[in-house]
Amino acid sequence: MTFKFKSQATGELLMLTAHAHALLHHIGKSPDPKGILTPEDMPAALAALRSLPGDEPVAEDVAAAKDDDDQQPDVNAVDLRRRAWPLIQMIETAQAAKEPIVWGV
Repeated sequence: MTFKFKSQATGELLMLTAHAHALLHHIGKSPDPKGILTPEDMPAALAALRSLPGDEPVAEDVAAAKDDDDQQPDVNAVDLRRRAWPLIQMIETAQAAKEPIVWGV
């Protein structure tokens, strides 16, 4: 399923529901069917999204995974920090235009 963010300052942003819910949770917003991120909330949301850790495997983790055939790291996986990038750009643009971002409307 997809989740749609909208703002009059930008185009629409479609994201997989699971990723959108994780990002909303990280910025302290409820992933309710309808919601809003106001310009006043945007600085804190940007700080939270920029602080997301990367999920790149550490060298020791890769070496340990090679010893255990069942737990191979997925080198093609995209971490949540990278999935947040389009939302970060949307928030920056909306914040500059002093426009809210909404979903579910």
